[in-house]
Amino acid sequence: MNRRYTIEEFKNGVHLLRKTYPNVSLTTDVIVGFPGETEEEFGITYKNLEEIKFYKMHVFKYSQRKGTRAAVMPNQVDGRVKEERSRKLIELSNKYEREYNKKYIGKEVEVLFEEPHLENGKRYMKGHTTNYMVVKLETNENLDNVLKKVKIEDVDRLELVANIM
Repeated sequence: MNRRYTIEEFKNGVHLLRKTYPNVSLTTDVIVGFPGETEEEFGITYKNLEEIKFYKMHVFKYSQRKGTRAAVMPNQVDGRVKEERSRKLIELSNKYEREYNKKYIGKEVEVLFEEPHLENGKRYMKGHTTNYMVVKLETNENLDNVLKKVKIEDVDRLELVANIM
């Protein structure tokens, strides 16, 4: 991908960020199945992502685009292989996101509420913390575009569950 840094330099930067800002939530985009990507290379990528433990990974499967150099490169990766690699990285991402979110149980955070949401017959408002974590709050109150301090009580799938303070 023509990066001008090594994985070790990148990991050192992540280490420095986490040392300076212990609660930093780092995200990344990952493309799987770029032409020529071998099983061994994917394994190396996976091991590095396990080590770095991003808060969230946005995983994309490479898709050919006419007129690009990559579209005519040899060793195009089979769609089923791309699907499997994508699934593995999404599972890894979800695992680390849940782990990170659990650290917030019992903490107070500010949330910008943005949208109502119905779930199992209950009305929730959903929003984001300052570091973009999704929070849901069971309420009938309209909190569209309201910034509110809440206490995190639980994690439901990949969302923080809050109560008003």
